[in-house]
Amino acid sequence: MITLRLSTDDVSRIRFAFSPVWETVTSIRALSNSTASSVHGPWLRRVRPVIENEDLTLLRALIPPVSYIPDFITPAPPRRSTSFESGLAAVAATPHHLVVDELAQLHSETPHPLLPELIADPAEALDRITSALDRYWRLAIEPDWRRMRALLQEDLAFRLDELASGGVDRLLRNLHPSVHFRGDRIEIDRPFSCDGEPLPGQGLLLVPCVFTWPAALPVTASPHVPTITYPPRGLGRLWESQEDVSESPLAELVGRTRAAIVSHLDLPMSTTRLANQLSVSAPTLSVHLSILRAAGVVDSRRDGRTVLYSRTSLGNHLLVASRPAALASA
Repeated sequence: MITLRLSTDDVSRIRFAFSPVWETVTSIRALSNSTASSVHGPWLRRVRPVIENEDLTLLRALIPPVSYIPDFITPAPPRRSTSFESGLAAVAATPHHLVVDELAQLHSETPHPLLPELIADPAEALDRITSALDRYWRLAIEPDWRRMRALLQEDLAFRLDELASGGVDRLLRNLHPSVHFRGDRIEIDRPFSCDGEPLPGQGLLLVPCVFTWPAALPVTASPHVPTITYPPRGLGRLWESQEDVSESPLAELVGRTRAAIVSHLDLPMSTTRLANQLSVSAPTLSVHLSILRAAGVVDSRRDGRTVLYSRTSLGNHLLVASRPAALASA
């Protein structure tokens, strides 16, 4: 059990952010722990052939399948969202003594023959680590980042609405099954604890992260900002592949883009996420959604600051009727 105590100053400094560097780091663990039948199975099937000739020894040494990950390779984002490049620059700027301390802690918990080399020369270690992360990001994460970013943005909109509707108590109680809010403290069900206590008054950073599934991961050791990383809502839909309706009778009736919109709305989606999945601009998508809504094929509702679109019963009938007979009767 890990316990985070929150002062009044900490509560006033609760904020959210997401980071492509965090996704890059935690996806290395997912490579070790996920299977083709897991929630990340479609991503694994795409990525493994791409990286099969890549040397991931350094990254796997830094990010073992379980236990401690050096906190300096997941720097706290200074804003709600940051670029991969700015996150990588923050890693590169880590003080050398912190690199040595955290790599030494990693080596004591999960020994690896490469770690003493990195500890002996922290400047060289940072160069090697940032180069390895950059190469891996471009192969494994960047091609899917727009889709992931849309999901993370949806989660942040929901969490901020929870905060506005029910305060900190409601926000933290609904964050993750392993996270419990009890008065002035947060308790996280974890089989290990972090060394060191966070400095008081730093607040609390909440980071939705696709590849932390299914756990919630804490970062509590000084001097880092106390952080809880958790899986975003709707993660199970992230890697779903949609039925191709581009050559269907529905596409001939309403056009390919509108048919694709109807196909994608199995579950409610925001304009941002739908635009990213379809690779169309938000203004163009809004025009198509207005036409489909006027025709009764899709409907919309407001969820806090987000407008969510869903397929109506008429849209369901049109989609089913346009499928080949064998598929429609399956």
